[in-house]
Amino acid sequence: MKFETLCLHSDNNEKDEWGSIAHPICQSVTFVHKGVDVESDYSYSRLSNPTRRHVEKLVASLEGGYDSCAFSSGMTAITVSLLLLEPGDHVIASDDLYGGALRLFNNICKTNGIEFDFVNTSNVDDVKPYVKKNTKLFYIETPSNPLMQVTDLKAISEIAHSIGAYLFVDNTFLTPYFQRPFELGADIVLHSGTKYLGGHNDTLAGFVVCKTKELYERILFNSKTIGGQLSPFDSFLIERGIKTLPLRMDKINDNAIKIANFLKSCNSIEKVYYVGLKDSLGYDITLKQSKGFGGMISIEVKSKELAHKILKDVKIFQYTESLGGVDSLITYPMLQTHADVPEEERNRRGINDRFLRISVGIENVDDLISDLKQAIND
Repeated sequence: MKFETLCLHSDNNEKDEWGSIAHPICQSVTFVHKGVDVESDYSYSRLSNPTRRHVEKLVASLEGGYDSCAFSSGMTAITVSLLLLEPGDHVIASDDLYGGALRLFNNICKTNGIEFDFVNTSNVDDVKPYVKKNTKLFYIETPSNPLMQVTDLKAISEIAHSIGAYLFVDNTFLTPYFQRPFELGADIVLHSGTKYLGGHNDTLAGFVVCKTKELYERILFNSKTIGGQLSPFDSFLIERGIKTLPLRMDKINDNAIKIANFLKSCNSIEKVYYVGLKDSLGYDITLKQSKGFGGMISIEVKSKELAHKILKDVKIFQYTESLGGVDSLITYPMLQTHADVPEEERNRRGINDRFLRISVGIENVDDLISDLKQAIND
């Protein structure tokens, strides 16, 4: 079954007793046992819920994984996954990461005895010197947030597996429609389902997809123990969003390529970060391991004043956090997604007061370009 069809028919059209086209919302916490010695699929919704199981199986099938667990946010998904580690374990992580992940690693995981090295994983040769005897996990965002660094997943997976470590890939930006990390050697794939999977800026969700039964059962045990699972209603919304995922991603991708090329032509913009530009450092790797470039663009403008003007003057783009929905959004990472990263570290990475991140939506691309043009007023 092709991906587009799988988004709508992953259950091979199995219907409930009513023949529902939309999978029903099972808003029940507890379920009656059929008998003392009769095994039941459902007993308590923290353990399992019919609506959540439906979307978990759907996301796992789209990624080509064994199974998945659905959580109430992407951060919950990351947190539960890292419970695979023990005190004294070492993690090699991309040095350009979503600020929430950095906050978790630096303030929670390190106090629990987990060691981290943050490395530019887009250069494989930079990664090798950081490998230790206690390295247990490689944590990769590709493209990374917000500098759009691209990591060669196959190359990193070979390093990880040579020492018995896991490769954990955040596939939020490209989704399984454009990038399939398991086929490139990943062991665990993460999604902030809040973003492209849901696609409408109305649902918080997170998914951990596992390649093997052994990993899935460990994640499932942690999930049952910690809690934080996705609610039935939010599971329903994520499934509804996935039905249009290919259509949205194609339109977003086409829009983003045109917008990135427009931004490159602007004199007031010093740098455009987009993996779909042919002069992007990650362009060749992206062509090798992905079938699309996605809708995330970052820019560095010439002055702080211009950055503020753009945020104030855009009319279709909306100045807000988050990404991946049908609406085009623009973010100021230094004050929003990366506000908790120390200023010196932010500046070293280029996330300064002239740096903006754009999430391209599905609006008419000419309208989006006109909106940016009038706000930039080059």
